[in-house]
Amino acid sequence: MALKQGYIHVYTGNGKGKTTAALGLALRAAGQGLSVTMIQFLKGETDIGEIKAASALLPNFVIKPTGRRGFISQEEPSVEDREGAAEAMELASKIVHDGSTDVLILDEVNVAVGLGLVPEEWLISLMESKPQTMELVLTGRNASPRIIAHADLVTEMRAVKHYFNKGVKARKGIEK
Repeated sequence: MALKQGYIHVYTGNGKGKTTAALGLALRAAGQGLSVTMIQFLKGETDIGEIKAASALLPNFVIKPTGRRGFISQEEPSVEDREGAAEAMELASKIVHDGSTDVLILDEVNVAVGLGLVPEEWLISLMESKPQTMELVLTGRNASPRIIAHADLVTEMRAVKHYFNKGVKARKGIEK
């Protein structure tokens, strides 16, 4: 089943739930027979629940983590961070050019743009050149005004209260 019209979503803001919202959309799409690819910018970890679930249960939902594990320095991203972003950009460009998936999710791409790892112009060009039938989802805090202007749907997640502020670390099965 292919979409007649694909739209561009942006999930941004400082609250929890951007990737989770994209995963919910992915689950719904895969359940309806659409092919889904999620490219995770800045997330090299593979021992996370969504990757395990997608690979075990949904052959039409592929998650591709890129980059390295751990936090990225906002002052000076490493060579490895730059290589991971370049890998993700190359993969996303190929998928958009080939039209090889119905739903393409670029997880944390807005953060990668903000860190200077992904040129904003590249992302805007990708948004403008996506196939008409492809749904494109961009996640990550601090989406730029230009990215927002090119989107069809923008949701801003706002943090009201979060237990991370009390020192609770990411837990398997809930945050990872």
